[in-house]
Amino acid sequence: MGAELVVQVRWRGAEVDRVRDEGHAGVVAAVAALLEAEGWLTAAEVTYSTFGERGSIDLLAFHPETRILVVIEVKTEIVSVEETLRRHDAKVRPAPRLARERFGWAATGTGRLLAISDTRTARRRVELHEGLFGRVYPIRGWAARGWLRNPFPGAGLLVFLTGTSGAGGSRSAASSRRVRAARQPGSEHGRSSHGRRPRADRHPKAA
Repeated sequence: MGAELVVQVRWRGAEVDRVRDEGHAGVVAAVAALLEAEGWLTAAEVTYSTFGERGSIDLLAFHPETRILVVIEVKTEIVSVEETLRRHDAKVRPAPRLARERFGWAATGTGRLLAISDTRTARRRVELHEGLFGRVYPIRGWAARGWLRNPFPGAGLLVFLTGTSGAGGSRSAASSRRVRAARQPGSEHGRSSHGRRPRADRHPKAA
């Protein structure tokens, strides 16, 4: 009786990309909720092309009371530490102009926040390269939550967040509703286009 061995190799790259995209969208939604609970205005996936540089800011946020802008980079995993730092720095440079021209946010100072999906692997990577991460993002944990309430310019934050369930990439449309149209100079900025603050007990906590 004959026998035949059939080997099938299937690459599930598309599925892996889908899961990765959903994970990224979940962390974006989680950090946006954290910021909005503290009175920040947010805008997701802000694209730019300036002086030969092209890119997309995962999340841009503005604190009307202090006029501080923060540029958020979201990572579900840390592959290259140097590339992560370089890309984030490249996005911070054009951010004040983008915020002013797109949303009417006249920032007086800028900070940066690296939001990482909370996994043991990611935490080990950060610990392994603490020398680099610590210089750029020295504010962590409860100190980071304190900064969100009373921000000051030039700060670097790093938070670990668990993505919200069911984000599924819809964050961009949701966040655009939270951005007010540009106001005339001298006008007062509101907290949110919804006119209300989200319930704090529904939002994830930074670790």
